[in-house]
Amino acid sequence: MIGISALYCQAENEGDAIRYGKQSHHMKSRPNAHAVPKSASERRPVTAWNVTRTCNLKCIHCYSDSEEKAYSGELNTDEGKNLITDLAEFKIPALLFSGGEPLIRKDIWDLALHGKKLGMRMTLSTNGTLIDETVAKRIKEVGFTYVGISLDGIGEVNDNFRGKKGAYKKAILGFQNCVKVKQRVGLRMTLTRHNFENLHSIFDFIEAENIQRACFYHLVYAGRGNDISDEDLTHDETRMAMDIILERTADFHKRGLQKDILTVDNHVDGPYMYLKLLDLDPDRAQQVKEHLEWNGGGRYSSGVSFGDIDFFGNVHADQFWMHHTFGNVRERRFGDIWLDESDPVMNILKHRLDNLKGKCSKCKFLMMCGGALRVRADLVYGDPSAPDPACYLTDKECGITPEVKGELLANGESFPVPEKLLKKPTTAGK
Repeated sequence: MIGISALYCQAENEGDAIRYGKQSHHMKSRPNAHAVPKSASERRPVTAWNVTRTCNLKCIHCYSDSEEKAYSGELNTDEGKNLITDLAEFKIPALLFSGGEPLIRKDIWDLALHGKKLGMRMTLSTNGTLIDETVAKRIKEVGFTYVGISLDGIGEVNDNFRGKKGAYKKAILGFQNCVKVKQRVGLRMTLTRHNFENLHSIFDFIEAENIQRACFYHLVYAGRGNDISDEDLTHDETRMAMDIILERTADFHKRGLQKDILTVDNHVDGPYMYLKLLDLDPDRAQQVKEHLEWNGGGRYSSGVSFGDIDFFGNVHADQFWMHHTFGNVRERRFGDIWLDESDPVMNILKHRLDNLKGKCSKCKFLMMCGGALRVRADLVYGDPSAPDPACYLTDKECGITPEVKGELLANGESFPVPEKLLKKPTTAGK
């Protein structure tokens, strides 16, 4: 995650402790405040658990290809509680209940209460359509510190994206019901060609509905979102989207609106923001550079400070790595699986800088970006050490000279970016 509010606008946010190794006195006094790790490399992983694959919607970008049907073999209640105990003993900083749609699972409250009893910091990732007033109160009572509701456009844009008419109105009620009970709630949006033109409307919605937090995700080509041509933005369109996000976040901050705006799943956003700040405020840019280099970007993300456990107990580097499993929690404890580097992919993820190839290995922003998202490289090139094809910085911006490009080509490390990502945009993103 790249904290746009925290870095671009110098706003204080709870996640600063684990993202940038700093925490203000104001944030330290809050309940469940994150402890500051000694270094980014020593962080335990924020862990997502896909508690069920079943979902009441059918989103066009769903990484788990979920449908409204029962799936056999999912962890049962006792196995789930044992897993939560295991994760608590491993001292993960937060447990994210995800799906499918986690609120479909009948024992979700029992599982959450077990986590609460163990003092775990728990968050909920949901499509929001099942959060009526009663459910919102229950979410608050069982101790979820945060609820992330997915919204991928306004009105019919969201409904078309989610595969069900009326999903937008129900999600809006979900937001409103959480706000009513003072449950911390945020918006989650995946940037695609279907919703790019809705970005300004989304920011208007965030303000109108008093939503405290918003995470804008870059598309990863997994599950039903595996077709680049139909879904992903081009590099130029991504830059446009980032410009809108930076502009609107700065506007919120200028007007005193306390919003935590973040981007997710493309660590290139850090260097891009840094380059923007170099023109606006060089001193501030230097501070941002230091924070981003402490964080390490992709270097300390999936496989280090973020992990995923799927419906059946399989452990993955993140939710998009369903095609590669490190082990199963029914057979080994999560911590033992996570710290075992004998798996070649885990070894690469734990030691990225020693393994990166192509443009990433020569980029002047390597310590800031860390090679971005390894799973995207693996899905496109079949090589987790290849460059992230969603890097939208130019060779010049990255410090890649023609001589360096020639050297990479000679070493067999030329990875052409898919032409679909290089097309010129046909929209201004308004």
